[in-house]
Amino acid sequence: MYWFPWVQGFTLGAGLIIPIGAQNAFVLNQGMRRQYHLLVAAICSLFDVLLIGLGVFGGGAALQSHGVLYWGISLAGMVFLLLYGAHCWRRVFQQGQSVALSGRERGLKAVIIGVLAVTLLNPQVYIETVMIMGSVGGGFAERDKWAFALGCFSASLIWFFTLALAAARMSNWLNRPVVQKVMDATIGTLMWLLAARLALGLSDIL
Repeated sequence: MYWFPWVQGFTLGAGLIIPIGAQNAFVLNQGMRRQYHLLVAAICSLFDVLLIGLGVFGGGAALQSHGVLYWGISLAGMVFLLLYGAHCWRRVFQQGQSVALSGRERGLKAVIIGVLAVTLLNPQVYIETVMIMGSVGGGFAERDKWAFALGCFSASLIWFFTLALAAARMSNWLNRPVVQKVMDATIGTLMWLLAARLALGLSDIL
């Protein structure tokens, strides 16, 4: 009986988390460096657990009921994605060493600050976890909410650690300059497309 909400949670969580975003890009880059990549995956998963739990057990409905707050988060998300996309495209046209070589001196403190920034300062994270997963999970009966939330948690945990380990394993190939430029261009374009989607949502609210 509890498998159905778990599967729904896992499917929805995977569908929202797997598409490339600022968090995934950061995990991927740290995996390519083989530098604190498992810690980064753990931090991303931990905050997903906290935010999904907040959304499923009441926070999502409360947030959606405040139109101004929803609009503000969406606007901030659009700006964040535009800036992150511009940062990726700037790297495409930069001349220099590979990510792995240029990032060797990056310390633990800088890595932790970076992953917290792309998590807590990224409104897209709140939209996906608190609002979307929260609103869907909030519709379940109380006893099924835990199963749904666990499904979302499982998708997050599996994905972030798989991405970190796969990037570390393939780092020699991923660190080729041509591959990096293609990845940066792809990620930058996707960030701008996500920003455009948020802009369309804002126009509907207005």
